[in-house]
Amino acid sequence: MFSSKRIKLRKVEKGDTEKYHSWRNDTDVMFSTNPSLDLYSLDDTREFVENVLIHSDSSKSYIIIEKENEVSIGITSLINIDYKNRNAECIIDIGEKEYWGQGYGKEALSILLNYAFQELNLHRVSLRVFSFNEKAIKLYKNLGFKEEGNSRQSLYRNGQWHDILHMGILKEEFIN
Repeated sequence: MFSSKRIKLRKVEKGDTEKYHSWRNDTDVMFSTNPSLDLYSLDDTREFVENVLIHSDSSKSYIIIEKENEVSIGITSLINIDYKNRNAECIIDIGEKEYWGQGYGKEALSILLNYAFQELNLHRVSLRVFSFNEKAIKLYKNLGFKEEGNSRQSLYRNGQWHDILHMGILKEEFIN
């Protein structure tokens, strides 16, 4: 378990399935992070939690807990971890909307990146972000992520095409 002033991260457990299921099926939560916006059955979510979030060798997933109230507010993960080339992707969702815009995402990603670079000794962490998600882009840049590429018009939302930006951060950029 990792912690900061306001939050702690702990490994995903089977008991998190229903909470995660509610976030995964909330289109407001997933609108800015999930390309498909598919709705999932509880059985689909159980299988995903068990096989991907808990027992995958190539990912590490953590529930974000707000310390004061001991409330699960979101999830963050390192996915597609490549130990040989020392890189991974990161993802984050703050599932509890009343916690949006209060810096919890930045705090959680800071903890996750510190773990990635200090404990796992990764060299690079990347992410993808929808071009209309300006708050997230600002957050990632504030953490030190650099824009590395762009998948033009690869996401269709609300009758418009949007780009998906590719961003990355190197260990020395985060540590310094």
